[in-house]
Amino acid sequence: MKIAPAQAARAVDKPDPAVRFYLFYGPDDAGSRHLAIRLIGALGAEKFAISAAAIKADPAVLADEASAMALFGGPRAIWIEPAGEEIADGVASVLDGASVESPVIAIAGALRKTSGLLKLAEGHRSAVAMISYVPEGRDADQMVISAGRSEGLRIERDVASRLAAACGNNLAIVAQELAKFAIFLDAAPDRPRDLSNEVIDLLGADSADGNLMRLGDLALAGDTGELIEEFDRAALVPGETIPVVRALQRRLVQIAPLRAKVEQGERVDGVMASMGKSLFWKDKPLMQRLLTNWNAERIAQAMERAAAVERAAMLTDEPPIAALGEELLTIARAAGRRR
Repeated sequence: MKIAPAQAARAVDKPDPAVRFYLFYGPDDAGSRHLAIRLIGALGAEKFAISAAAIKADPAVLADEASAMALFGGPRAIWIEPAGEEIADGVASVLDGASVESPVIAIAGALRKTSGLLKLAEGHRSAVAMISYVPEGRDADQMVISAGRSEGLRIERDVASRLAAACGNNLAIVAQELAKFAIFLDAAPDRPRDLSNEVIDLLGADSADGNLMRLGDLALAGDTGELIEEFDRAALVPGETIPVVRALQRRLVQIAPLRAKVEQGERVDGVMASMGKSLFWKDKPLMQRLLTNWNAERIAQAMERAAAVERAAMLTDEPPIAALGEELLTIARAAGRRR
């Protein structure tokens, strides 16, 4: 079954229990991933990841996992990212099976109209396919307003437009920013708050300057010595802890979908070329290094660690500058070991 983009949010927030397979695809990888994460939340399920390569080698493994009971009895969802044509046989076995305990969620990039996986998802009554496009103009503004509503934030269109532009119309980054604004304002759906330009000036994605962005880049590149020198030189004050973490998070969000393409078989230089003018020429050596050294699993782990540091910074009167430095060093050492 094909779900129109306008209906996608409703489909993931109120999932049909009869659906066994969800295919999220299209040019907006971040949008697809955001919808899939919302679906996990609506299902109240634990994410169980399985690789497309494992399914290609043994298509039956997907049906086995989907029909198996969770180890601790709670609901779970099978997560495949990146996904492509190689999982089609495995998905077919799930859809044709007698019963399924866990739905399957696949994150794919752009698919051809002739894609067998896409035809399978659109044509089966127990499957759905949702395409994500990069929003622009008023669509981008509405994306921010709608996402803010789910966090308990009331957002005027001019504020939404500014936030969309600051986040490059990337829904994943928008969602991260809105979650942080909601914590700061103590907002929730049952206690809505107004998001103002003043709050964005204080905490927003466009508040981190280049030097703060550089700290995260040095950590991800594994330049331990230079990171230590730059951290000492920056002499961070408490108000700069969160901008540093957010700059790191934005870089991780940027490279995550690009690395997914590499793991689907594309060459690193080809992926970089596809970015066109959006990749600043000075960032090319760094991007080459990050896409080579960081795989999807390690990127996800780094995102979780960065989020933990940020939560600690948001919930204390004295943001932990020392803890930030230790975390950046941990990331740098991990990157250095994996060259």
